[in-house]
This record gives sequence, C-alpha cells and structure tokens, in this order.
Amino acid sequence: MRILGIETSCDDTGAAIYDTAAGLVLHRLASQVDLHRQYGGVVPELAARDHIRTLLPLIDSIVTDPANQDSKIDAVAWTAGPGLSGALLVGASVACGLSEAWAVPSIGVHHMEGHLLAPMLEAHPPQLPFVALLVSGGHSMLVDVERIGHYRVLGQSLDDAAGEAFDKTAKLLGLGYPGGPEIARAAVNGDPKRFDFPRPMVNRPGLDFSFSGLKTYTRTTALKHELDQQTVADIARAFEDAVVDTLCIKCIRALKQTGRKRIVIAGGVGANMRLRAKLKNEVEGTGAVVYYPRPEFCTDNGAMIAYAGSVRLNMLGGQIGNKQQGFEVRPRWSIEDIQ
Repeated sequence: MRILGIETSCDDTGAAIYDTAAGLVLHRLASQVDLHRQYGGVVPELAARDHIRTLLPLIDSIVTDPANQDSKIDAVAWTAGPGLSGALLVGASVACGLSEAWAVPSIGVHHMEGHLLAPMLEAHPPQLPFVALLVSGGHSMLVDVERIGHYRVLGQSLDDAAGEAFDKTAKLLGLGYPGGPEIARAAVNGDPKRFDFPRPMVNRPGLDFSFSGLKTYTRTTALKHELDQQTVADIARAFEDAVVDTLCIKCIRALKQTGRKRIVIAGGVGANMRLRAKLKNEVEGTGAVVYYPRPEFCTDNGAMIAYAGSVRLNMLGGQIGNKQQGFEVRPRWSIEDIQ
C-alpha cells in the first residue's frame, strides 16, 4: 500500500509518500521560517494562507516525480490535530478532496503520534515498548508507549513548551527565529561557568516540566548585563545547559519509573546536538538505549504522517470507506485520547 502523507499543523507544509513494502519513497517540506521571522513567532493566519498557496504544488511535485515510479496512491493520511485550526483545515480539506477524487481511503493522524513514530523510519528502529520524550515548540511531554495506540502521559509542560522557551529567549537576546538553532549557535562560544541557571522542577517528584520560571530568570539576568556578543553567548549557553539538564534528568527518572530500556527523543528540540550528546552518555550509563529520528524528521514533516497513517490503516485492515462524510480537525487533542 502506498500512502500520501500531508502535514499542515503549524508553519511547515509537508508531503511524503510511504510504501508499506518499499519504505519511504519521497518527502518534501516547504518551510515558512522566512515568513514568520520578522514577527519572532508563528502568525496563525499567515501560516494557513501559506499552506493554501504551497500544499497542492508540493503534492503534485512528489506524485509526479520520476522517483515515484508507481504513481498510484492507495490512501491519504493527514494531520487532524493538535495544531492551529486554520492550518489543520487546509491539510484536511485537501486530503479529503483528494480521497474523493482518487476514490481511496483517507485517515486523520495525531500529530504527536507522528513524531513518536518518526524513529520507525530509520534503518534501526526501536522495539516496543519504550518511553518517548516529545519535545517541540508546542509540546513537551514524556509518554510511556506500551504498544501502538496505547499511550500514557507520564509528565508534560505546565506552561511553555521547551521549544517555545527557546524562541522567547532568543528574541530576548536579540537572536533570530526559530530560537532553538539560534540559541545553540550562540551557545557554542559561551562560557559554561559564567552563569548558573536553575534546573526547574528537578528537586520535586514527578515528571512534569515548567520553563516559564527559567525564562524569567534568563530575562532578569539579561537586564543586569550589557548584552555584548560574549554575554549573549554566555547566557545562551547557560539557558541551553539548563534546558538540556532538565530534560535529561526527567528522562532518566522516567526510565527508572517505568522500567523501560529504550527511550525515543522526537520533536524539533530533539535535533539539539547538546541534548543528543548528553542523553546518549547518561541513558547508556543506565543500560538503556536512546533512539532519534534523523534531524530532518525531528521537525514537522509529511513522512512521519504518511508512516503513522500506514500504521493506522493496517490496524483497521484498510477498511475505511471511500465516501467522505465531512472531516474534523482537533486543535486540542490529548495523545491519550487516540482511538
């Protein structure tokens, strides 16, 4: 079965073709970073409009690509939520329209399940069960994955997600957007000993996160100093170290709490090299193994949606009616509520 995957949950337009026999055939992404950079964050209305402009040409480019030798599409998977309402509706309407036109099944996919399953696209995917750290601009959570479709949230952010905290801190320091790569780039030249930022919520039980206090601490520190290039680098390093240490401490705690021996790191922040290096050392020290998708699949993409759709269709035996009776998007949708 060959599945077209469509991702439009936020500010990246993604499309991909996944073949259940041959694996990932093609994937392409149209980023909106340049569009939103001047605002220092995603503007929902602009995001939706750009998806409208970009999505159909992007789909056409992969469906007609010579690499797609078997041009037939057997099903369409699309991100149904969570995400921005307008952006989700663009993907849903296009997906269901194509489903009608091609007379093939379509299925709405949970965005975070897509991230969670992204490492399955790699040559050496993790075996179930495992713990997953899903950490991005909109979400930070630890999930116990017993099997596909059976997810238990162990802890999540009580305020800003880690990626959102990176964006806001980068803006505070006069760095660019998106904040994660900008903070990481500045932190390379930072002195790790100059500032010591708190590691929020690590001295209390539980697996929840909170980054708003760290963001405030960063602002207070910045206001006390002249923000020359070196000071910006030093603050960026201190902030990055605090976030990375916090995520690592919680991951180790989650592994001990569940008894799992595998952990998956997914989402945009999962591309952070300092986080990857520290987790590799600390997780392997416990006898567990850490898995990541390749960096291009850490951010939002159509490949993870196509794969997640193929898994869902397989679980349903492909028995989804071709006749669409409308569609529903869910901007707020807990991963524990997946049917």
